[in-house]
Amino acid sequence: MTRSLHTLLEGLIDYAGLFPPAGLPMDKAVENYARYAMGEHASALGRFICPVSRLEEFSRAAAPLMPGTFATSGYREMADAPAWRLSAIIDAPLDECMVKVDAFNEHHEKEENGKAGIETIELKVDDADAIDEALDLLPKDITPYFEIATGRDPRGCIAALAGESAGAKIRCGGVTPSAIPPIEAVAGFIAACALANVPFKATAGLHHPVRAEQALTYDAHPPRAVMHGFVNVFLAAAFLFDRALDESAARALLAENDPKAFAFTDTHARWRERTIGIDALAKARSHLALGYGSCSFEEPISDLQALGWMG
Repeated sequence: MTRSLHTLLEGLIDYAGLFPPAGLPMDKAVENYARYAMGEHASALGRFICPVSRLEEFSRAAAPLMPGTFATSGYREMADAPAWRLSAIIDAPLDECMVKVDAFNEHHEKEENGKAGIETIELKVDDADAIDEALDLLPKDITPYFEIATGRDPRGCIAALAGESAGAKIRCGGVTPSAIPPIEAVAGFIAACALANVPFKATAGLHHPVRAEQALTYDAHPPRAVMHGFVNVFLAAAFLFDRALDESAARALLAENDPKAFAFTDTHARWRERTIGIDALAKARSHLALGYGSCSFEEPISDLQALGWMG
């Protein structure tokens, strides 16, 4: 793998195997995560995504697999590995959820319970006032990501996050064609985040590197639609953060459907005639475009391999 592609992929994919269209049972999802964390492409793996309402279930299923004193023999190499990192989806009143988040982190501070920690939470908001109210409730050691509906102008909510230890979140797809936001909405969201220096993460609909028509579920006869590509999205964000593209050009990058228009070398990434160096790409990844949630970790990797971009 080239250095620029490694930079783009570093910690990029949060594993959301519990969510559609995969919808895996907890035991299978945590087993997958343990395997990915030990696998050849572990550097691309981010956090495990879990609803707050299922944290106790996660603890029961994952304890034998997580780093810690009692890692089972099949995963013995995990014993001294770093603690698992989680992002918790807020699926009940925020104050109630934070009690459970705190209890989870306290429980998993003890090595014998399996080393893990919730670092971030994700929650939907309707407006900037809801963001302000939530920020007043949250401790400083938890970073929230606020999902902003793509059917509205995101700039007010993003402005409310400027200067805060918080980020924005955009939903890029789903299991129906109507769940996929238009290019203009995605470009506008990323451009607003870049202008305000607000980090963001994405979720859903980014299983594939380059924009193309794809199946939206794993059913025998799935609905199909043109899906956003994660390479399109995160390179567009990097160029915008580096002030190397304007929003109009970013829309063109998001619309790109030719894999040959992209290239990754040891010094830079390229989209057509535009290039961005590794340092600028790394800065964009660490300060703006932080990652995305996917119910599949294997699909993005296998697609990159099929394109010949990685081994």
